[in-house]
Amino acid sequence: MPCLPSHGRVDCKLCFEGKPVVFDTTKRSQGDWRITNNPLAWGSSSPDIVVLGFSKGPRQAGSLASTAHDVIAFKGSRGNVAKILVHLGLLPGVPMERGSKAVDELIADPSGRFHFGSLVRCTVGRFDRKSGRWKGSGGGMLDQFVALPFGHDVATRCAIRFLSSLPEATKLIVMFGLGTGLNYVDAAMRIFGLARPGKWRKLNDVSYTDGRVVVVHVEHFAAQGALIPDWLGLTGKPRARLGRLAQESVLAALGRGALIP
Repeated sequence: MPCLPSHGRVDCKLCFEGKPVVFDTTKRSQGDWRITNNPLAWGSSSPDIVVLGFSKGPRQAGSLASTAHDVIAFKGSRGNVAKILVHLGLLPGVPMERGSKAVDELIADPSGRFHFGSLVRCTVGRFDRKSGRWKGSGGGMLDQFVALPFGHDVATRCAIRFLSSLPEATKLIVMFGLGTGLNYVDAAMRIFGLARPGKWRKLNDVSYTDGRVVVVHVEHFAAQGALIPDWLGLTGKPRARLGRLAQESVLAALGRGALIP
């Protein structure tokens, strides 16, 4: 049975050792890392396209129990989400200035073409020893979490639960995040291989497929500095190549390209 969760809160406590959980309160820690039980989903459970962050960041997490569901996903960064989806050709006919509003509508639509969520549905936090605080973002966070046994186990369980059996209509998964030296691409591919055993192969530096679904990694929507303009090809920097590779992979996934025989 397809296992993408429906729009709303998700009932899951796989990573909490069978103990009772309280939404957005119950936590599990190991070393400097922790997860908070607050899995969520937006959009359709039978989509053509799945859009996944890594985990809810500091702008999305922390007061979820009292926040309207449809404003949580990619809060504060929907303009960047729109720029990236437009660049990929996934918002046809939508002018850039209306992109954020279009993303609002897609996130809130439980019967549209898109599903939105994260690879790790619970919130991942890392303890920053300098500030003495838990943080939900920072350089190398995606790579470092999935490289640890604790993080790898959490991410793999989540992928098995929510990505192992996708609807027939789903052809494309867009993953926010490239990692340092693209190592998050490789780490995520290994996790998909565990969740969906099969003949996975690279299409190019930012995408891979099992012949059924194509996973395409793009710049993170909360990337700092010039990373997003560079990836979009607005600055003439080499990172634009990764954006072009992502475009090619999306065309292939949706049957309009030549990467997949």
